[in-house]
Amino acid sequence: MKLFQQLLVAPAALGLMAPMAAQAADLNIDGVSDYSAAGEQVTSVSQFSDVYPTDWAYQALSSLTERYGCVAGYPGGTFGGNRSITRYEAAALLNACLDRVTEVSDDVKRLLSEFGPELAVLKGRVDGIEARVGDMAAGQFSTTTKLKGKAIMSLGSTAYQIDGQKGDLASRDDGTSFNYIFQMDLNTSFTGEDLLYTRLKTGNYSTSAFGGKTTAYVPQAYLEWANSNEDTLKVDKIWYQFPYAEQFTFYVGPKIENYYMLDSAPSVYKPILKAFKLGGNYGTYGASTGAGFGVSWNQQVDDPMQARFSASTGYTAESGKGSDPSSGGMFTKESDSIWLSKVSYGNPQWQVSVAYALKGQEATTGFGTHDGDAGVYDCDQSAAGASNCESTADSYAFRAFWQPSESGLIPSFSVGYDITKYNLPSSAAAGTREESQGWFVGMNWKDAFVDGNKLGFAFGALNHITEYKGTLTDDGGNTYRSDDDSNLAMELYYDIKVSDNITVTPAVFYLDNPFGGATGKNTYGTRGDVVGGDDTDNFDLVGAIVKTQFKF
Repeated sequence: MKLFQQLLVAPAALGLMAPMAAQAADLNIDGVSDYSAAGEQVTSVSQFSDVYPTDWAYQALSSLTERYGCVAGYPGGTFGGNRSITRYEAAALLNACLDRVTEVSDDVKRLLSEFGPELAVLKGRVDGIEARVGDMAAGQFSTTTKLKGKAIMSLGSTAYQIDGQKGDLASRDDGTSFNYIFQMDLNTSFTGEDLLYTRLKTGNYSTSAFGGKTTAYVPQAYLEWANSNEDTLKVDKIWYQFPYAEQFTFYVGPKIENYYMLDSAPSVYKPILKAFKLGGNYGTYGASTGAGFGVSWNQQVDDPMQARFSASTGYTAESGKGSDPSSGGMFTKESDSIWLSKVSYGNPQWQVSVAYALKGQEATTGFGTHDGDAGVYDCDQSAAGASNCESTADSYAFRAFWQPSESGLIPSFSVGYDITKYNLPSSAAAGTREESQGWFVGMNWKDAFVDGNKLGFAFGALNHITEYKGTLTDDGGNTYRSDDDSNLAMELYYDIKVSDNITVTPAVFYLDNPFGGATGKNTYGTRGDVVGGDDTDNFDLVGAIVKTQFKF
């Protein structure tokens, strides 16, 4: 194309580029700077180390450089002929080229005069682009940090039943709760491969029936996203991770949960109740935020769908921020520590895994019945002294999942099973728990009814006591079996994708005998102040919510 024709086409071409100026996603500040640098203009095509006489465009480049000096390269003497450039880089190149053209022959100058108005508009647009680039570079949030966030609002209510009669938990009538959480995730990378993760979060679920944190409500009704910050914005998570030798990732942080250090997710089910998180957030995977460190390993494979082994191990201490051993601190008996290790085999479509967690005194055992969700009892601080305390607990977990390659009638399946053994002193009294178990089944249908929507259903038994020490009897001398602590939980929900950033989710859930038979005597034990009454076999709960999530 002759220069005259190029001058005709250039204003129209740049006119197409101009609407893109406001789109920051296309911005490449470094590229604009590279192309705009006058020192990178060349006078001979031989100055480019990556342009050869055999290249199909060699003659065209030679003409532009030697006759007009109208080609720019990248620092280091390369042309980058196979490299894609953004519209910003193209505009900067064109602007530099026009400046050079004004130095050439009288014929070209006459052409420039004839098309002066069009070229003035073109140059104004280019200068405007460069000005916007400069403003964005000066005012950008960070060159190393990306911000993501979400806001969730939920409107819901619960209903309780005891022996067919409506119950009243701690003099609270059934009601409707309207709650929220607001979360910001700051992902900072200094090398492009490492990550400093900081999560800021606030919300108001602490006194809600769905907050699970107060004795006035059923803890198993705790929603997966709920928190208890009471409208105070806090640093909720902070840790640093970095890779080593491609296969390893190391983690360390003052606020981290052990499941963030796992080599892979043990479940693909997306839960409503937090009790169903990770294929069962109880027994082995039950965790609390604290100081910790860990490492994960993933076998390197050529094909991402090829089955591979992976493993991880990590330590967390909920009381790890304390320096006084009497109030906690890492590696002390009172640190509320959990050491979790996991081995997995599979690919993104399917996986099987086994995990082991060593839980110290006062460490959480996750969601379950009154006895099943109680932390590991401290021999020094338990109300009954050494009669029901435990030195540590050993928890084992099995997880597996499979998901179809295409959405349809067949859902994804996630299953889980946990068993915990409590290590008792010889002085432990009859009725002290020795073993607990929990299991889970979850299914998700992608693109259910409408593309982008998701249907979910899960059920299982939360952590409950399956073995007690000695023989248990009630006040009448009747022997109780180990299944008196049994329970059942289930949920059903439907994600409605309103847009890429807004999802509305109606959901219902049901909990049968969520408190179990505390101490094996079919009473609430310390939960007596919550509900009261000795006959609790028929206690159940039904909950319904509508969740709206906004992502940004």
